[in-house]
Amino acid sequence: MSSPARIDVHQHIVPRVWARTLAAQGLDSGGWAIPDWSPESAVAMMDQQGIATGVLSVTAPGVHLGADDQARDLARAVNEYGAEVVKDNPARFGHFAGVPLPDIDAAVAEAVYALDVLHADGVVLMSNARGRYLGDPGFEPLWAELDRRAANVFVHPAQPPMPLLPGTPAPLADYVFDTTRSALNLVLNGVMSRYPNVRVILSHGGGFLPYAAYRFSGLTSMAVDPDRTSEDVLRDLKRFYFDTALSASPSALPALLAFAEPGHVLYGSDWPFAPQEAGSYYNHFLETYPDFAPGQEEAVNRENAEVLFPRLARRD
Repeated sequence: MSSPARIDVHQHIVPRVWARTLAAQGLDSGGWAIPDWSPESAVAMMDQQGIATGVLSVTAPGVHLGADDQARDLARAVNEYGAEVVKDNPARFGHFAGVPLPDIDAAVAEAVYALDVLHADGVVLMSNARGRYLGDPGFEPLWAELDRRAANVFVHPAQPPMPLLPGTPAPLADYVFDTTRSALNLVLNGVMSRYPNVRVILSHGGGFLPYAAYRFSGLTSMAVDPDRTSEDVLRDLKRFYFDTALSASPSALPALLAFAEPGHVLYGSDWPFAPQEAGSYYNHFLETYPDFAPGQEEAVNRENAEVLFPRLARRD
């Protein structure tokens, strides 16, 4: 691209307090090391990759590492740091706030504070909160609060509640699996139909949801809920938004574009957890993909995100 234009909805922030807390507990991101990060290095990467704005979020394991009190303090520290980064450079950065699920009262309170006081651009939820998936009935108050604010919700994968495959970090296989699992849980538990004002963005092209969506919708009435038609399930599956992080590939991108509703595919990089070389590969595929409809490439790179994040819309 000739000048930075993309809005990157899947870019990560690594606050020092968060990295130190993980290190003190011997934690990483599902077997993936926590990289160095700074606003300056992020801007340098974005300038090289044609990204105008990165909407920042913490990655797995999120802000709840085991103890509720620690999680509340860590969420507040991470979110206030993210808000300062955006305040210092609002054109280049946005911010998804972390919330300390499964502590539901604290999660609701932090979401309200982050959206109303810090003016976060949305919230980030891990695909499961210490083994509880996002359609859990106990999380209903959070969805209701987010729906009242027509909030953007970015769902980032986490390690599912099972052992890692031997020699296989969670980001390689388990993350795409858990994204799909969480999305289906949201649909089958009715969250996507009860809360129509929430815009839910799934990481990495939605895992394998676009590929298997018609399997899910076709089997639900037979195996899960005879009162729900396949059309009902498919409608709720199509409510999701999807980012292209590590998914703008020869096999994944056509399936994603075939399934997603118009306007529901957004650019994502997954930097710095995905190396810049990976970003260059996927960007090249986006720039040379021959089957975009007229205007679709520009919509994926920027215009679809402008609808979700109006403050980032160009004024010219």
